[in-house]
Amino acid sequence: MPTYRVTEAATLLGVSDDTVRRWIDSGRLASTRPAGGPHEVDGVALAALAQSLGTEPEPGSSHRSTRNRLRGIVTRVVRDTVMAQVEIQAGPYRVVSLISRESADELGLEPGVVAVASVKATDVAVEHTADR
Repeated sequence: MPTYRVTEAATLLGVSDDTVRRWIDSGRLASTRPAGGPHEVDGVALAALAQSLGTEPEPGSSHRSTRNRLRGIVTRVVRDTVMAQVEIQAGPYRVVSLISRESADELGLEPGVVAVASVKATDVAVEHTADR
């Protein structure tokens, strides 16, 4: 399963590094610290927290996206024989997309994986990002 540095986790959740550290210290977010190095946050735990934090954007707030691309963490994938429902938490925004099961499998989409939702008109395309 993927793990994330504190800075990466903070970016995915739309909060500060200090907030993530406080959540780790309080036990709200599980992490490991191999050989005394920096904290590593488990992707599945991060996805669960992201899902619990998902709220509607505040009225009047603006979202910064680059060409309608929302980078976030996969919080849920429901597969049947043909289709997959993929949920991504991108900061305060929850994005849900239906894609083919084959595409979800090829992209390796699972809770805890970073993905990008590309929005065009009423369609959302989901892609897995190798870079974190």
